[in-house]
Amino acid sequence: MASKAQRERQAEFKRYKEDVAKEGKPFFPYAMYHDTIMALVVVVMSIVLAAIWYFTADGTEPGTLGPLYEDKADPGTTDFVPRPDWFFYFLFYLLRIFKWPETVVLGTVGVPTILLILLLALPFYDKGRERNMLRRPVALVAAVLTVIAMGTLTWKGATAKEALGSELIVEVPTWAQEQGFAGNPQAVAGAELFAQSGCMNCHTYLGSGAANLGAPSLSDVGASGRGADFFKSYVINPAQYGNRVMSSYSFLGDENLTNLSTFLDASKGPQGEN
Repeated sequence: MASKAQRERQAEFKRYKEDVAKEGKPFFPYAMYHDTIMALVVVVMSIVLAAIWYFTADGTEPGTLGPLYEDKADPGTTDFVPRPDWFFYFLFYLLRIFKWPETVVLGTVGVPTILLILLLALPFYDKGRERNMLRRPVALVAAVLTVIAMGTLTWKGATAKEALGSELIVEVPTWAQEQGFAGNPQAVAGAELFAQSGCMNCHTYLGSGAANLGAPSLSDVGASGRGADFFKSYVINPAQYGNRVMSSYSFLGDENLTNLSTFLDASKGPQGEN
């Protein structure tokens, strides 16, 4: 014979099942309870993994989860191509589809913002009680298309090829020949630095590079006649000339900056076009 407490629990469970079948499961406290438990599990696992990493590594000697620390980052490197974390690869590649300046606002603000608003508003416009995905064709198709789109963009972003300085530097002799500064060692050294320093992530030069953030082609920038001193000053502090997008390259050092400015001054356009 069941006790009174058991009968009450059975009756409560029966009412719960009836309520779920009739009205669905309320967000509070069920979903919040599950989310809280899952959040605690994630936090505990993060602490455990951090402790394993910290206590099993010995200086630069790798432990179970890798070394405690490695060589310090070199802010003066000229061959590093920055890339986002893997979970932003989809947005990283989306920006390659929408080109500056005509449609880039769609890739940076439009598409992500619209999708986020639709996601946040989902509880307000999707009030159906049906929970079987096979009976919700619109939601199912939208979810599948979203997963496919983000998965494809993430894969494309992860495998996208970047123009490394080691690849672009082979074009320097061609630049020197076309621009006529092959006999100027400083200009040649500056051209090599230009190819390696990430300048061509935003600028183009004789058909190479990428036109991003509204950066102009520098193939004939020297034809302006402003001189090497001006270019050196500009590269050191672009903001003083109203350029708030380009960062300072003062970390390259005086000798490198002199070479780079000499190269820019010698870039007057291909000789055949003059």
